[in-house]
Amino acid sequence: MDSIEDLQVRISFQEDSLQELNITVARQQTELDILRKELLRLQERLLELESNQPGGAEGQATELPPHY
Repeated sequence: MDSIEDLQVRISFQEDSLQELNITVARQQTELDILRKELLRLQERLLELESNQPGGAEGQATELPPHY
């Protein structure tokens, strides 16, 4: 009976570990979703700021610095 009890203990431990892993993965997925939304928001904000610059984003790429 000892080997059966050992197996039961192992299965119980594995079930607990699996549940903890599922919780961790779900939490990380939520964090990833939040970070993706924040990244998109920051990209949009950057494009907005670049377009509000004198000459726009294209003008900055072709304009030489004043010392040239």
